[in-house]
Amino acid sequence: MPISGDYMELVNKVALVTGGASGLGQATVEAFVAEGAKVVILDINEEKANEIISNLGEDNVLFISTNIMEEDPVVNAITQIQEKFGGLHIAVNCAGTGYPGRILGKEEPHPLDAFKFIVNLNLVGTFNVMRIAADLMDKNDPDEKGEKGVIINTASIAGIEGQIGQSAYSASKAGVIGLTLTAARDLARHAVRVCTIAPGIFDTPLMQLAPDKVRDPLLESTQFPHRFGQPNEFADLAVHIVKNTYLNGETIRLDSGMRMKPR
Repeated sequence: MPISGDYMELVNKVALVTGGASGLGQATVEAFVAEGAKVVILDINEEKANEIISNLGEDNVLFISTNIMEEDPVVNAITQIQEKFGGLHIAVNCAGTGYPGRILGKEEPHPLDAFKFIVNLNLVGTFNVMRIAADLMDKNDPDEKGEKGVIINTASIAGIEGQIGQSAYSASKAGVIGLTLTAARDLARHAVRVCTIAPGIFDTPLMQLAPDKVRDPLLESTQFPHRFGQPNEFADLAVHIVKNTYLNGETIRLDSGMRMKPR
């Protein structure tokens, strides 16, 4: 039986995905294309992005090399999207990274430059893309449900219960979580929704490189299903958020019920 309610379809919608050349971002690109959207990858990994374009088709995917931490590159990317597609309906912020280090290390305090970089990429970069993407979305005519656009940001359960050695990463992701409701309220008058996904531990290429001493305790913390998340499960949630027009201002944990231990 079909589910009733208000749903945005992705066919012929235009979406951008930061960090779309790998991991959760790549899975989101693939899922959106499968739903009929045109997708723009904002990333710095041109080689990997070109592989994705080769698989999904250059009619469906565009790559724009973009440093999301700076204003001009993002403005340039959004301008290119407007010129090529005429507008933008969906923005998903997946770009981000971490830096392991305690506040007081064995030899010195946590490097300030490393802390600034992680916050600039994970939080400032997310805000930078969100604000400029929302400006273009605001130029859209409302669809039949009255909506102009959807923004999905990526936090982490580390932003809620960060582990030892995650001060920079946890602070940056907590910032993304804290931004969610405020952004949704700010953009409500412009008919743009904002939600955040807070993933648990996912089987991304980065996690696959981690040694067993890192992977095993994390796996032990998962509940049911007792395994790491798969990137396509993140992408499935992103698709649902886009389609379900009553979802707004929420941070959604996607973690099998796990709770992070201190270490």
